Amino acid sequence: MMPIEVAGESLRLHPEKAVFWPHESTLFVADIHFGKVAAFRAAGLPLPPGSTSEALRRLDRVIADTSAQRIVFLGDFLHNRDARAKQTLTCFAQWRSERAALDITLVRGNHDAKAGDPPGDWRIDCLDEGELVGPFCLAHHPEPDKRGYVLAGHIHPAIRLQGRASDGLRLPCFWFGQSVAVLPAFGEFTGTYTVKPKAGDRVFVTADGRVVEVSGLIGR
Repeated sequence: MMPIEVAGESLRLHPEKAVFWPHESTLFVADIHFGKVAAFRAAGLPLPPGSTSEALRRLDRVIADTSAQRIVFLGDFLHNRDARAKQTLTCFAQWRSERAALDITLVRGNHDAKAGDPPGDWRIDCLDEGELVGPFCLAHHPEPDKRGYVLAGHIHPAIRLQGRASDGLRLPCFWFGQSVAVLPAFGEFTGTYTVKPKAGDRVFVTADGRVVEVSGLIGR
């Protein structure tokens, strides 16, 4: 994991596109979009099942690597109401029942407004944006908040790295600005949005099981 100091706190960037806060044993995950593939299948697209179990497998890997006791989902937990397919709900419910000691919080995002809160027996504490935890303001939309350093998601950030020739590479990234950090989307089939960091911002890409800082390569 890649260490970084933010708002006076030490964080760790995990290659599975999550942020760990050791001081509070808390894992931050953005835009997991559970059930998105199920929603696409409901719309008639022939996508294979299994995206929820794969996302949970990756989440388990991060929990094992960090020993996190709490997960904060920074919005867009369920993709929409069609995401509430039986297979998706059963898969997560079983996972949750086997991890009863894990504290889980959801900061509601725009997709959560459409999908509704998760089932009550999943024991997920659902909050609106703006909750303060230490120096951090928990959000989904990456907008500054004078009360604290914002941790957010929403835009599924990626950065384009230009090669020496005309080739280039676009990779998911963690984007740390002066007052807002934007996490990459944890979920698959989510797409990305190419961001344009400002001078002084720090950017880290995830590739091949590693987190690499590319701040000095931006704009070359």
